[in-house]
Amino acid sequence: MDDAKPAPSPAGERVADDDVHRPAIDLPKSALVRISLFWLGLTSIDAVVGAAIQSRIKFDNLVTAGTEGTSLALVGFLQFFFSVAVQPTVGSISDYATTRWGRRKPFIVFGALFDALFLVGIASANSLLAIAAFATLLALSTNVARGPFQGYVPDLVPDRQVGLASAMVGLMQVLGNVVGFALAAIANSEGNVGLAILAIAAIELVTMLSVVLRVPNGPPAKPRNGRSWMSIAAETWGTDILREKSYLWLLASRLFILMGGAAVLNFVFLYLADAHGLSQEQAGGAFLTMLLAATAVSLLAIVPASRLSDRYGRKPVIYVCTALGALGVGLIAVAPTVAIATVGAAIFGASQGTFLAVDWALMTDIIPKAASGRYMGLSNVVTASSTTIAVIIGGPLIDVVNRSAGIGAGPRLELMFGVAYFAFGAVMLRPVQEPKRRGAPLVPAPA
Repeated sequence: MDDAKPAPSPAGERVADDDVHRPAIDLPKSALVRISLFWLGLTSIDAVVGAAIQSRIKFDNLVTAGTEGTSLALVGFLQFFFSVAVQPTVGSISDYATTRWGRRKPFIVFGALFDALFLVGIASANSLLAIAAFATLLALSTNVARGPFQGYVPDLVPDRQVGLASAMVGLMQVLGNVVGFALAAIANSEGNVGLAILAIAAIELVTMLSVVLRVPNGPPAKPRNGRSWMSIAAETWGTDILREKSYLWLLASRLFILMGGAAVLNFVFLYLADAHGLSQEQAGGAFLTMLLAATAVSLLAIVPASRLSDRYGRKPVIYVCTALGALGVGLIAVAPTVAIATVGAAIFGASQGTFLAVDWALMTDIIPKAASGRYMGLSNVVTASSTTIAVIIGGPLIDVVNRSAGIGAGPRLELMFGVAYFAFGAVMLRPVQEPKRRGAPLVPAPA
């Protein structure tokens, strides 16, 4: 029949009738900047909260000495449920939401306002239990904003601007990490991480307004056709997603690559304190130096990586990312001095800049646009899971190895796990079928 919908390709790339949902008009670069700014706010939250919790557990005597890694794993586990359940479900609901602000913006506003409230709670908490409670609530509110926002960018960006938009997303995520980790490092040097958290709350609200007040609402919502919101929420976890083979392999690759980065970022203060014997103030200064080195190289890598991926494909560039990540993390793991660890951090920064510039573009190339909130929300389940899994594995590992092999051996071994994660990420990327570059027609890949 002429009006029958074509079946998904064997590679599971996307249904052909999704073409009608793709934006065709280029966005002004000012709009791309405003959209990307909210990534800065969201990423800075992750950076500062993770670093602040590490610091307070290690240096504020909130837990028994020798249990710091396990305590971090506990906090990460409590956050995990909301990260997995809330973001894709709310993202899917936003695909169908009809409001005067469009289908994404109300969720972004609601989530950002409660983020600020719970960040204040983390800043003022004076026990591990209170920190864990507010961190868990923060995981709920921030994922209410992230799920719809993940779908908001594919709503607006046409194929020919995906490379540029991906580079800007990567740039803002790098800057978000810089802002969050730098504030945490400076606050550590001053002995007051609460001020850094309050500053990040203000930054997120400002970047949220840049999206809500100055960016178009995007395409209309998908029709509900009388379905209940409960039914739509359940659709998020439907088995139809199993047909998107390339999407699933890309999620697996993303999981391991992000775990490689999480192996560094979520234990850096334990590494500096245990492996190099630094005090809180010294660890703050050393981390700031490593952060500056990683950031400088990361920023230099973003635009060339994006352009190379437009010309040669996303996958080859991501393979380079995994090699750089494994090399950088491995060098940090065996570094006899902080200076050599800083060199490793710079190489790791090149990996992160490359990945942030290209992975988002490949995800946008592959997902069905009409349900971008659902698919991008599910992709960020992997982002959240990567940190949780890396912390749950690495935290107890550090404590056990420190006790059996001496203080400092635990963080070094944990970083070597990060090297393995990057290698697994490269292996999982191989089955992904990549569309042609620069708006070329998407054709079914060979079976």
